[in-house]
Amino acid sequence: MDSSEHGSSVTSPGIAIGGTLPPGLTEEEAEEMQVELTKVDDEIQTLRQVLVAKERHAAELKRRLGISPLSEIKQNINKGWHDVQCSNAYLSASATLEDIGRSDAYKRTQETLSQAGQMTSAAFSTMGSAIRNRFGEMRNSPSFKSFEDKVDNMKYKVMGRSNGEGDHSPTSNNAPF
Repeated sequence: MDSSEHGSSVTSPGIAIGGTLPPGLTEEEAEEMQVELTKVDDEIQTLRQVLVAKERHAAELKRRLGISPLSEIKQNINKGWHDVQCSNAYLSASATLEDIGRSDAYKRTQETLSQAGQMTSAAFSTMGSAIRNRFGEMRNSPSFKSFEDKVDNMKYKVMGRSNGEGDHSPTSNNAPF
């Protein structure tokens, strides 16, 4: 196809400005390629339009069948997880982890960590009991009793006055403590 046959020259984005052709390409080959490129671009545009129409049709069918986007996501996730579980990498890693779980080193480490956890638990329990006993001893000490009586007296004086009562001793009023 010659450009003189059509009465106009074809300008192509592939041809450099100024009309120079890429090396090794004749003007006739460039024109043929330009025509082919135009056809391919037209086909691509047609395929895009067909794809959009088919996507709309599929969406309508899904809507009529009651298939929601959420159910599609769930299905895609389940399929993806199934694909992962069937993959060679997953199967290989799973087999390796099973081998590690059966190894003597893993079993010894597991037993050691279990014993350490039990010992730590016992130590915290013993420490908690010791602290509880120490607080009990401190609460029964004369110093703490004297402090507690002073706090009770002050509480009674403040609470008694706010209720409009006179100044009475806490022991004669059956205090809850």
